[in-house]
Amino acid sequence: MNKGDIAREARDKYGWEMPTLKLARIIYAENKLIYTNLEDARKVLRGIEGKAGKGDSGRYRRTAPAEIQQTHRPRNPYNLPESSETSYEPYKVPGKRVLVLSDIHLPYHSLSALEATFDFTKGEDIDTIVLNGDTLDFHGLSRFVKDPKARSVAHELASFKDFMMALRALFPKAFIIYKMGNHCERYDHFLIQKAHEIIGVDEFDFRNIIKARADGIEVVGDKRILKLGALNLVHGHEFGGSIFSPVNIARGLFLRGKVSAMQGHNHQTSEHTESNMNGEITTTYSVGCLCELHPAYLPINKWNHGFAIVDVDGEAFHVRNYRIHKGEVL
Repeated sequence: MNKGDIAREARDKYGWEMPTLKLARIIYAENKLIYTNLEDARKVLRGIEGKAGKGDSGRYRRTAPAEIQQTHRPRNPYNLPESSETSYEPYKVPGKRVLVLSDIHLPYHSLSALEATFDFTKGEDIDTIVLNGDTLDFHGLSRFVKDPKARSVAHELASFKDFMMALRALFPKAFIIYKMGNHCERYDHFLIQKAHEIIGVDEFDFRNIIKARADGIEVVGDKRILKLGALNLVHGHEFGGSIFSPVNIARGLFLRGKVSAMQGHNHQTSEHTESNMNGEITTTYSVGCLCELHPAYLPINKWNHGFAIVDVDGEAFHVRNYRIHKGEVL
């Protein structure tokens, strides 16, 4: 296939509604040996769309049907430059009984907390598991002062592989989602700052590193919201830093999001409910962690162990938010 054939096939596949620059990124990423660069792919697309100038690739021209041009294609009456704006869509979590595990921080996980969690949940009919951020710690990639005796990134990834084998053995049929948290983002930040030359190499892509150690896992990043029916699930770092200090973490999540939602990140279990003048109820939750409670960098804190189970029926949801104290699920 030549450049024009690839571009026409992609336009038919993704539809005439998709912006040219966005589609050009897709076809260039998949055909880097065919196109010289991103601009080359964009130029060919503009050619088949009838947008190319006189000196451009007129031989590729095949304009969209008139009715699509009039009703669906994004209009640009002022001839503004093409935008790099990206779409942001929540990720809809499948399943009717979802186990939410937050802040495991391998290899600084709590064996007693994980054992209590699995003892309690192995009898549940869990069909989906969400690893809701900071499953890995990536201590060695932190921007903070590092402990030279700390375990290496290679050791952390080996611990993750062992953990996933144990999780898969316990829940062999469950669909597993890996949600990136702020500690997970340390990896991409490290590449950008220290090894940007290898960005784009498949073997070094974070998603591929995770999938290579956990067969069948789904990786969700980019600070995307997960939807469990009408319940919004985030790791908790998506709102950025703040001096804001609420009564508890769940109330802070309510004040930021104003919708029913759940988060991890702060390593504390809490719940907050408010109703409006129409009698509609909004509830927010924060979930405890499954890592060590008194790490060397912050031994004095208000953390607790915990996990959550969410039953989903269409848009309806029911949350069971558990605390763990001294190895006992409360």
